[in-house]
Amino acid sequence: MTEDYLSHLLPSIGGALADFYDTLTPWLLFGLVLIITDLRFGIKKAVKRGEEIRGSTAWRRTINKMADYFCWVTLAGLCGRSVGIVLGIPIVSMALLLIIYGIEISSCLNNYFEYKGIKKRFNFFKLIGKKEIDDALEDIPEEAQEAELEE
Repeated sequence: MTEDYLSHLLPSIGGALADFYDTLTPWLLFGLVLIITDLRFGIKKAVKRGEEIRGSTAWRRTINKMADYFCWVTLAGLCGRSVGIVLGIPIVSMALLLIIYGIEISSCLNNYFEYKGIKKRFNFFKLIGKKEIDDALEDIPEEAQEAELEE
């Protein structure tokens, strides 16, 4: 008797989840690309600094970040389905994704800049409402560079 319920329940749940994540798949893939990019340049930055790179730590942090982004994208989807439908536009979910992915884009670019020796820091949120990307680049003071190297 229980097997009959499960044979009908599991496809129903799977179909609902597939429908929910269908519109969120591009955001999940974008997050995966950003995570891999951040991992690559983070490792290159650590090698340049002469830090020890442990595979277990890199894997743990990467998988943890993937789980975090899955949760954030799910939350954005839920906000879009609840608040977005009421307002008629998914403003809450888009704002949430903009904040989360803006942080990750800043991290990727800052790791890249440090790896290449570029003495700039990128702030994604200064880019909003600006016409030039130079408005989002900040110079790193010499004292801050020396403090980062000592850590």
